[in-house]
Amino acid sequence: MDSIQPPVEYSPPVEQSEYIRRSYVIIGVIIAVALALLFTVGVLWLARTQGATMEALRDIMIIVLALESCVFGIVLMLMLIMIIRLVNMLEFEIKPILEKTNETLGTVRGTTTFVSDHVVTPVARATSYVSGLRSGVRTLFGNPRRNLPD
Repeated sequence: MDSIQPPVEYSPPVEQSEYIRRSYVIIGVIIAVALALLFTVGVLWLARTQGATMEALRDIMIIVLALESCVFGIVLMLMLIMIIRLVNMLEFEIKPILEKTNETLGTVRGTTTFVSDHVVTPVARATSYVSGLRSGVRTLFGNPRRNLPD
């Protein structure tokens, strides 16, 4: 008797690069946790054994943080100045350009309406009259080109 085998489920092949990327992430997390743990242990050890050194290091770090906040303040002021300049440019340079463009579009719209009403419509009407007259003459008298003797 043949043994009944369960159906084989299809699983798409996983590329090797996905395994490599996942392993890099796992290794990176492990290294980051290990470094944070070593840093914490080192700081605690220094605090127990080298109290004066830690106080000096603390003071240096406070000075560095103060300087860093000054630099961030300057950068924020520069960004504020740049934003103000951008708003001024939008208001005093781009807005008038857009208004003049809108005015020009209105003029073009009016010109096309005028040309349509006073040039195109009368010419089309005159052309239709001439075409109707030619058709009428052709109907009454025949085609003049055929009536001419050879």
